[in-house]
Amino acid sequence: MNQTEAFSQRIDKALHNEQARKNFRTTMSGLMSKRAEQFPDNEELQQIRDQARAIRSHSLTNLPDLLEKLERQLVKNGIQVHWAETAEQANEIIYQILKTAKAKSLVKGKSMVSEETEMNHYLEKRGIEVLESDLGEFIIQLAHEPPSHIVAPAIHKNRQEVAELFHKFFPELGYTEDIDKMTLMARQILREKFEKADAGISGVNFAVAETGTLCLVENEGNGRLSTTSPNIHIAITGIEKVVEKLSDIPPLLSILTRSATGQPVTTYFNMISRPRQSGEKDGPQAVHLVLLDNRRSRIRMDEELLDTLRCIRCGACINHCPVYVQLGGHAYGTVYPGPIGTVLEPQRMGLDKIGTLTSACSMCGACGEVCPVRIPLPKLINRLRAESVNAERSDAQIQGKGSLRKLTEMNGWKIWKIIYSNALFYKGFCWFATRFRFITPPGISAWTNYRTAPKPAARSLSELARQEGFEDE
Repeated sequence: MNQTEAFSQRIDKALHNEQARKNFRTTMSGLMSKRAEQFPDNEELQQIRDQARAIRSHSLTNLPDLLEKLERQLVKNGIQVHWAETAEQANEIIYQILKTAKAKSLVKGKSMVSEETEMNHYLEKRGIEVLESDLGEFIIQLAHEPPSHIVAPAIHKNRQEVAELFHKFFPELGYTEDIDKMTLMARQILREKFEKADAGISGVNFAVAETGTLCLVENEGNGRLSTTSPNIHIAITGIEKVVEKLSDIPPLLSILTRSATGQPVTTYFNMISRPRQSGEKDGPQAVHLVLLDNRRSRIRMDEELLDTLRCIRCGACINHCPVYVQLGGHAYGTVYPGPIGTVLEPQRMGLDKIGTLTSACSMCGACGEVCPVRIPLPKLINRLRAESVNAERSDAQIQGKGSLRKLTEMNGWKIWKIIYSNALFYKGFCWFATRFRFITPPGISAWTNYRTAPKPAARSLSELARQEGFEDE
């Protein structure tokens, strides 16, 4: 099965899941309303978007120097730094740290990069128990499903579905659809395991080069169970998350939380700069940071596509995307769904593997209008569409350039160009199309899967005009 067929099957499955579509529509509408309430002053919004964009653009322009500065400062603070070029290398580094420490269980905070590397599966195959501390992540871990949203991983499930899932795995706790009671149940189930975990793993929202500080944004407080309680804390992040100064954080944090969930501030903001020091009562005895490339360096080499790396993972583009609302995250078949996934994933995985994802866009422009760091998402999606059908278009380092180019389609457009660039050919084509309209094919590739096949009129516009007494000029 090729990627187009696989994508079509996922789309068809998603469109027939009425309950999930209702869940998405209800939640997305709520998130959009909350975000709008947080930005009543459009002038203030545009100013902070400009500021956030400038900070992230500066970081990407100076990325090599900032990463070296970050490493020096982290090492000075007592944090061990590891570099991983690929997802496999990142997983192996983490496994070796845990193996050396004889760790058999770990509590994990929410991390999209760990989803990118499929870390849970990698470690579990090697005998290490991985327990998600984020409630949404714990729910989909029980369901053996990937996240459907980068901020709210279990957004595709309603409370009845979650209640049934809890009852299936923990029948002794009784059945309830009360959200507060289910949250308490999860706490009862997980708390003991949290306390006994040998190590903790977290993501990183921002890494400050100036001070060697890892910043972690969360709403449940569970992140501290992976960063503070265990003796070993391992953080993993993409190399693009670095910023230069501590003063860069407040503007980014302000627009991140308001764009993501419509909150004026996040519930918990963690700043980690070192392991436990002598005389301190809590904190890990060892802190590690894994910096993952995974094709990010290649993305940065392109002056246009590097804008992809400005993303601060707020999910606003996803929340406002009419395609995502209809399909949900799983239909994309990628770690990152929605507009940002449509741009990032083909660059990360290759156009030959996931290039059809670029067709999952209506070009409405909503994602570009709400992006807090002004990533021109529609423009980048259009760029990738062009790259997917023309291997000679640019020097971009994108795997699978031109892989979606079809000979029949290419020849069809060449014929169209010849006809429409020559007046004589055009008139001849119109005469033939109108007289022999009965041979119009009933199906035209995927176009007619959901549309009626177009059929030429009985007479062309020029002929009708002449009948009314208008002569061609």
